[in-house]
Amino acid sequence: MSNIIECRSLCFSYYEGENKTTVLDNLNFEVKPGEKVAIIGQSGCGKSTLLNLIAGLDKSSTGDVLINNSNIAKLNEKDRTELRSKNLGFVYQFHHLLNDFSSLYNVSLPLLIKGIDKRKAVKLAEDILKKVGLEKRLKHKPSQLSGGERQRVAIARAMISEPACLLADEPTGNLDANNAKDVLDLIVELNDSKRTALLIVTHDLSIANMMDRKLELSNQRLIEV
Repeated sequence: MSNIIECRSLCFSYYEGENKTTVLDNLNFEVKPGEKVAIIGQSGCGKSTLLNLIAGLDKSSTGDVLINNSNIAKLNEKDRTELRSKNLGFVYQFHHLLNDFSSLYNVSLPLLIKGIDKRKAVKLAEDILKKVGLEKRLKHKPSQLSGGERQRVAIARAMISEPACLLADEPTGNLDANNAKDVLDLIVELNDSKRTALLIVTHDLSIANMMDRKLELSNQRLIEV
């Protein structure tokens, strides 16, 4: 079975003047279809940088990232964007919703960008918003929603295209304990039902312990814990 994500000898460094800072050094790991993997580590250790490299939003210094066997470094920007759109969904600590538009429009937007018929896109958005418990919030804008509801909209938007893997960067970091549990349970439920892989960055060990595997990023290296 092919890996959804594979990192090979991945390194990332940056310079400030002549001073070199190494953030990630020779990382090797994979995420299999349907697998749930947590990356833990102290703040500032490079967890979010790793997700950005996997998504092709940043460029590695050396090494390779493969998404469904495609090496993102060897793709042009158009093909990289297409690969990302087809295979990856994103949920962040901050929801990044469009503030001037409704929940329904925010969730349907990824499908509209792909050229899917508006009526079909809206119907699919309605269906997934119902799955996340927001059937009565379809026309509400982000400012009219609670923090937990906004994050549910963000999850629905990430999952509507049925990505092969969901990348989640501290998705419960801005929520209280009750909302955090509800949002995490929802992510896991949606991933299990769709057999979508999950790669989640978190500082919360209780969240990490719900995953199939835990990887700790420490001293620029990844170790399985």
